[in-house]
Amino acid sequence: MAQDQMPTIKVDVDVVNILASVRDKRGALIPSLQKEDFTVLEDGKAQPIKYFTKETDVPLTIGLLVDVSGSQRNLIDIERSAASQFFRDVLRKKDLAFLIMFGEETELLQDYTGSPRLLTDGLGQLQVSSGVSGIHPGPVPTMGGPRGTVLYDAIYLAANEKLKGEVGRKVIVVITDGVDQGSRLTRNQAIEAAQKSDAVIYSIDYSDPRAYGPFGMGGGGEGELRKMSDETGGRVYKVDRKHTLDEVFKELQDEMRSQYSIGFTPTNDVKDGAYRHLEVRLANKDLKAQARKGYYAIKPEGK
Repeated sequence: MAQDQMPTIKVDVDVVNILASVRDKRGALIPSLQKEDFTVLEDGKAQPIKYFTKETDVPLTIGLLVDVSGSQRNLIDIERSAASQFFRDVLRKKDLAFLIMFGEETELLQDYTGSPRLLTDGLGQLQVSSGVSGIHPGPVPTMGGPRGTVLYDAIYLAANEKLKGEVGRKVIVVITDGVDQGSRLTRNQAIEAAQKSDAVIYSIDYSDPRAYGPFGMGGGGEGELRKMSDETGGRVYKVDRKHTLDEVFKELQDEMRSQYSIGFTPTNDVKDGAYRHLEVRLANKDLKAQARKGYYAIKPEGK
């Protein structure tokens, strides 16, 4: 019975899906383009676009990952408030979200729900990770070795265990200073998991200078965040004195409501697991598309 209530989205195993955002030279989002404005290339060869949708009507699944390592201690209340407002503003009928906190280990605070109230309750559980063992870490083992901030493990967990089986638009929003300490997995493995689950990573670079000693030196993970976001078609938002977390969440909401969903059937139909490079070009050279850089040509399970 529950299946009748699920959003009806065509799942075609031979179709590669791309979420794209388009900006002009000033950085303003352009939400009014048509299919004819886009060209998709796979390994340099143009591909016929099979599906094209403006994203306002396609259900959205959001995984919010919040860094609760010691360096984020003074930011948690702000994150809690801003994220709660974000969920109230962004979630529409058929949209779902889940909430994970990560520090020395990962913990799922709220599983899939369309309820901003339940997500706000989950945000109320955010607390600095003290490394107490016994918190269920999910499939990413967290025993042994010095721990710090398992950023890459948390992204892998969200992509591989939560988003892989979902349909529609899938995004991971991670609030962190970008520093990983102690993950079992690498940044590239986290990127690969996101690409294989068709998830876009949006990074919110948020650090507290006071947490890094008298000279405020610390954070510095922006390059790592940029790599993960660029490869999956997302972007990095920086929180600073001129740009509050509330403002960042408003921009992120605008972006999610201005996306294009593009689907194509690859002319190279060999499912050999290889990585294929993607490029989205626009007829108007003054515009720039932001989209995933590639995908893995994996044979569907059970085939």
